[in-house]
Amino acid sequence: MTVSASTLDALRMAGTMSAALWIALLIDHVFGEPPARWHPVVWIGHYLGWVGRRIAPMGASTARALPFAGGALAWCVGAAVVGGVAFGIERALWMLPFWATALGLGLLLKPLLAWRMLRTEVMAVEAALGVSLEAGRAQLARLVSRDVRALSAAEVRESAIESLAENLNDSVVAPLFWFVLLGLPGAALYRFANTADAMWGYLGLRNGRDWTWAGKWAARADDLLSWGPARITALLLHGLARHPGWRALRREARRTPSPNSGWPMAAMALRLGVRLGKPGVYVLNADGRLPQSVDTPRAARAGGRAVRAAVALATLAFFLGAWAVRG
Repeated sequence: MTVSASTLDALRMAGTMSAALWIALLIDHVFGEPPARWHPVVWIGHYLGWVGRRIAPMGASTARALPFAGGALAWCVGAAVVGGVAFGIERALWMLPFWATALGLGLLLKPLLAWRMLRTEVMAVEAALGVSLEAGRAQLARLVSRDVRALSAAEVRESAIESLAENLNDSVVAPLFWFVLLGLPGAALYRFANTADAMWGYLGLRNGRDWTWAGKWAARADDLLSWGPARITALLLHGLARHPGWRALRREARRTPSPNSGWPMAAMALRLGVRLGKPGVYVLNADGRLPQSVDTPRAARAGGRAVRAAVALATLAFFLGAWAVRG
């Protein structure tokens, strides 16, 4: 069988992109996050913080059109810059030899993935709970935006496990998903959107500013870009273990106000057989037991397996896409 030149080119590209994925995962495993001054997500945060102070009104506000327009415009400008820079860099990298392209893409993709840091922070909550409840609450406050002062030990553990499941999508699976579809610009654009939602996507006051309308575009953009990856994350967690099926997962996922974050959290709750929830807002797998100290490392192991499965699936997707162009 003769393989066309276009197929060979597609296979070389698939090999390069796949190698970049595994290089990024290896760098994350060995080194973790780069210094803040070199971290592109930190740069994104600086931009969002600077422009956010100019678009969100101080105090409760009835204004709608102006904050919404300002937030939408600022989001689009930031997204265009991030995507454009990533596109230019990726295009320049493709002019290099295979190994240099793969290495360069892997190095640049790594800051857009953050599994090691997420796992470390969640396990640090469990370690702090072993010291005292107050220490556990203080460590959890590094991970979540909710008020932790009145949480019990079980609720602290629930919140940490929820954070691991939700951020498994935001920090790993979703960037990989968009990397497969759109390359480095796709992963960079997603991390911009997710960071904008984390900083702007609030109803009402945060840090003295009203984000109800200023952050609405950012919140909806993140909902859209996270829709597919959140469900893939849930399947990676849910589909690798024996527990209640798809209907149960869908039912539990819909208990949260978010259209996406409930999916990986519900999958983790069902996988571990534990109850997870946010006081006064929702409860997932209400018939499950309260999480115990052994459940946090179990959640971390489940997350690690899901990360490896996600990278393997992304690799397969690259090669299936390359083979589809055969002619």
